[in-house]
Amino acid sequence: MIWFWLGFFALVALLLALDLGVLHRKAKEPTLKSAALWTIAWVALGLSFAGVVYLIYENHWMGAHLKGCPPGHADGGDAAITYVSAYLLEQALSVDNIFVIALIFNEKFRVPVKYQHRVLFWGILGAIVFRLVMLGGGAYLAARFEWIFYIFGAYLAYQGLKLLREGDDGDDEDSDSWVLRQLRKFVRIVDGDHGGKFRVTIDGRSALTMIAVCLVVIELTDIVFAMDSIPAVLSVSQETFIMVTSNIFAIMGLRSLYFVLQGAMAKFQYLKIALGVLLIAIGAKMVAHKWYDPGHLISLLVIAGIIAAGVIASVIASRRASHAR
Repeated sequence: MIWFWLGFFALVALLLALDLGVLHRKAKEPTLKSAALWTIAWVALGLSFAGVVYLIYENHWMGAHLKGCPPGHADGGDAAITYVSAYLLEQALSVDNIFVIALIFNEKFRVPVKYQHRVLFWGILGAIVFRLVMLGGGAYLAARFEWIFYIFGAYLAYQGLKLLREGDDGDDEDSDSWVLRQLRKFVRIVDGDHGGKFRVTIDGRSALTMIAVCLVVIELTDIVFAMDSIPAVLSVSQETFIMVTSNIFAIMGLRSLYFVLQGAMAKFQYLKIALGVLLIAIGAKMVAHKWYDPGHLISLLVIAGIIAAGVIASVIASRRASHAR
């Protein structure tokens, strides 16, 4: 499947180049309308790629075969359903990431909105690289050590219970200060955003700006969140091509989704509860994988149902609160 991989990464590189180099070259604050349109476009692109996955596995192009399906079986439908399940799951988990990114931008580093798009672009570029490494490692472990599913399942269930217990984001408030202290040991850091630049030269000496420090914190945050998303996607599929493509399409749409949700975080009060329930359900599925397999379609319906329930409950609660005022 080498040509599929080359074609996919060529598409990703083209989309990223168009995004920053052409469509968002100037630093400006995105409007809610433009962010919503971009979010719709990214989601449409991510979901439409299921058609490509269907064709690849249905026709067994270049020897493509879905793991777990018997030889000669038409794999297209199962592959497409698996891809959509993995994509929706990654999109849901990325919402929790957005909550934390908003906190980092607006409260910890106070990054002007017009520079946040550029920071998120480079943050997502780094996240793609880290996710590829971690997905490869997770797939390798899952293929060779069956007992790793019990470890991953227990870990996801534990993280889900933590989300249900926590009223807030529960991340260490001093984490950014720790990163700043460690960076100061090796490089010079200056205060201010300096026009959105990551590096500046002052008095003939090179220095990093606080925007660059913010980028480092966001990259580290994504690595922490990947510890949830990688085992979660493994519960849906161990097919490397489906795991990677669904994960990357979800990450690439995170930036525009952030600008849609950042002003409405408080309105999604039940979404975090839904994510906690989702992680517990996925963890239970991984632990019980030898005794019970609900199938790809049931898994998709469960994932979509839990996410929809969280969103609908949040919207209803928000409307009731606004009417009460």
